[in-house]
This record gives sequence, C-alpha cells and structure tokens, in this order.
Amino acid sequence: MPLLATADPIAAALARVQIRRSGGKYYQGSLEALMATMRSQLHGKQVDLFDDITSPEIGVVAGYGSGKTIADAYKAIQLSILNPGFVGAVLEPTYGMVEEIWLPKFEEVLDRLEIPYTFERGKNTPEHVLHFDGFNSTVVARSLENYKRIVGPDWAWSIGDEVDTVKASICRKAYKKIVGRVRVGMINQKINSSTPEGFQWHYEMYGSEAGQTVPGRRLIRMSSDDNPHLSASFFDEMEKNYTEEELIAYRHGQYVNLATGRVWYKFTRERNVRPVEYCDGETIILGVDFNVGNTNGIAMVRRGREAHVFAEIKAHDTEKLGQEVRRRWPDAKILGYPDSSGGQRSTNSTRTDIAILQEFRISNMSPAANPPVRDRINTANAMFCNAAQEVRLVIDPSCKGLIEDLEQHSYDEKGDPDKEGGNDHRTDALSYPIHRIFEVGRAIAGKAVKGIRLY
Repeated sequence: MPLLATADPIAAALARVQIRRSGGKYYQGSLEALMATMRSQLHGKQVDLFDDITSPEIGVVAGYGSGKTIADAYKAIQLSILNPGFVGAVLEPTYGMVEEIWLPKFEEVLDRLEIPYTFERGKNTPEHVLHFDGFNSTVVARSLENYKRIVGPDWAWSIGDEVDTVKASICRKAYKKIVGRVRVGMINQKINSSTPEGFQWHYEMYGSEAGQTVPGRRLIRMSSDDNPHLSASFFDEMEKNYTEEELIAYRHGQYVNLATGRVWYKFTRERNVRPVEYCDGETIILGVDFNVGNTNGIAMVRRGREAHVFAEIKAHDTEKLGQEVRRRWPDAKILGYPDSSGGQRSTNSTRTDIAILQEFRISNMSPAANPPVRDRINTANAMFCNAAQEVRLVIDPSCKGLIEDLEQHSYDEKGDPDKEGGNDHRTDALSYPIHRIFEVGRAIAGKAVKGIRLY
C-alpha cells in the first residue's frame, strides 16, 4: 500500500511547534512499518476495510462482537496518516456513545500502537490530535443525532458507527451534512458501520438494489464468526436468547426484517419469485397507487386461478404512468384497478387520476370505495400461499422494488401497516386488483357467490 507524502514544509514546521508544546512526543518510527503492523492485527473482514483506500463510500454491516468498532479505530488512524495535517470525523449516534464506546476504544488502540496524541475536550466536541514526524492529524468525535451542530473545519474523511440505531430520517439529514464537509485532503472516504437493525438507512444506502448500483459505493459484511477471539460460550448464549431472525442479523450481519410482524408474511422469494413473461394478446391487469411524485403501477395477467406479475412502473404522476404503460404495450387491452380515491383527486391537474388513466384506454375497474386494508392483506397473503399450500401469486424477478417492499413492509407500533418507510406504495398497487378479483366470495367469473372460498 503506497504511503502518500506528508504535509508541506510550512505545515510540518507548525506541527513541530505544536508537538513541542504538547511535550515533544511524536511517532518516530516508519509509517510504512506502522501500517503493516496495524494490518497484521486485524482479521480478514477487518483487513478488507483497511485495504480499501479507493472506494469513496463504504458500508460495513456486522454481527455482534465481529470487531467493527476496532476496525473503525484502525481505519481512522490509517486515514489520519494518509491525510497528513487534516481533520477526520467519527460519528456515534449520541454523545453518550461517543464517551462510552468510541473514546475508550480509540485510545486503547492508540496506546497499543504507541502513537502519541493530545486529547482536547470542548463542549461535546472531543478530539484527538495524533502526533507524527512532521505533521499532526486530528480526529474529532461528534453525535449523529446533533447533526445540526456539525460545523467547523472541513474533513478529509468520516466514519459513522452504529448508524441504524438512529432514525432513518435523521441519518439522511446528517449524511447530507457529512457529504458537504468531506472535501479536503488526499483520500476522501465516507464509511458507515452498523449492526443491522432491519431494513433501515444502512440497508437503504448499501444493501438495497438501488444502493448497490451507486458508483463508488461498497458493502462489507462482518459476521461474529469472523472474530477468532470470541468464545464458544458467546455463541451458545446467542443461540439460547435470540430468535432465528435476530441470529441472522446479530450473528451473521445480514439484513432481515426485525419488526413485529411482516405485513406480507406469506411471501417468500423461494416460493413466489419466478420468471413471468407477458404474451401478446393477453389482457393486462394494472394495479395503480396514486401519489404526487411517486405514482406506481403493477402489471399482471390472470391465468386461471393464478395471478402472474410481470412488470412494475414508477412515474412522477398519473399522466407519466399512462404514457409509459402505452409505450410498453401500445395495443394491449388493459384493465385498471387503481386506488378508488383517484376518482376524487389528481396528482397533476384538474382532471381526476382515474379520468387520466381512461384517456390512455385503461379501463376503471375500481369499486366505489377502497376495501378495508386488512381484507386486501389477507387476500394477497392467501394468494402467496394458502392453507392447502397452493401458490397462486408469482412475481417476475425484474420487479425488484415490489419484492423488496413485500419483504420489508411491517406493522407499526399501533398494529397498522407502516406508512413511514415507503414500502406501502407498490404493495398497495399489487393488492388492489388481487383483492378485487380474488377476494373471498368472488367467483372465478368475477361474480359474488356467497359461501365460496377461492383460497
């Protein structure tokens, strides 16, 4: 690993003045040798993080005891050396966690490596000045929850720890501030590590289909099993005290739904995802959920007693959705099953959303009012897999957004389907036609027949 040149002569002279004022101690050994020593003290997945000095954004998702905080400490020192004379930042969710987790761990590593430092404490703004031959580098510690106070000198790098213990909305706002600050130095990296707490901000950034397509963004996964220093009793206790889902997250470092109850609990990729092709001449069933800036359509066909989903469409408004639908299937017969409220409002004009769909030759099959949410959920879950183990609702792998939403959509604290995470739009578009066509008491021909269950 090539080591960059140290600071310019003026900065070096200023650093030596500060070193003399702090007692005259500085790291006098070879920085290349120090780097090699640091690397030798890490296990495999920690080395993956340490060796990567080219990815602008790195996410580390890790099980308990996997060593991510130690890896963060070594990475902070490495980036301090590679950005001589500059400031880098470590961000914990709260200032209490800065005090309890970061500061003692970081100083433990500094002492182990015999790197001289000066600790300076402002009001909730602790910082370590690391002393090397010819330069000083500063590592500041801040709170993510107090992101509005992220002010001061620009940074060369940042490391966020346990980011998923912070609300996703706060993480998004804080990260925007961080992106604006990391803009000086030689090697700019933004690293965020966390134990996975369901499908939160860390998943959104690094684990989701959308996150993984962002250039320069990388995900590193650490398992508790990667740490050779953990005892067998540690794993025994995990097995005794955690559910299967919690073990997937907290031991293996994998994203999994930890919320109390998945809405679409009968859906699984193994059972319900398989290739679906649309054949010319088939009638398309289009479920639509209206939202300004986020209108969604789910396209499927009915084959006997089954529904086969083959496409998802996301558009800014109803007009854009209609245009895209007709671009893809210009001559197809299309039956629309939209949100019934679309007959009273519009996402982009004085015309109602349903009227706009009809202008694109999409028939309106919606009832006068939306059915109860629970009924839609029950019908769709029974279609995914009923008591007789029949699978009657399948989805093409290309519908990545819908598949993720079905896996992640959970109930909120009140027991209602969550509407804050954004996982309800495509699932609503799916469940409108599924309920309308396959609900309890509705026969195959579409006429209500009391006493007949179709799932």
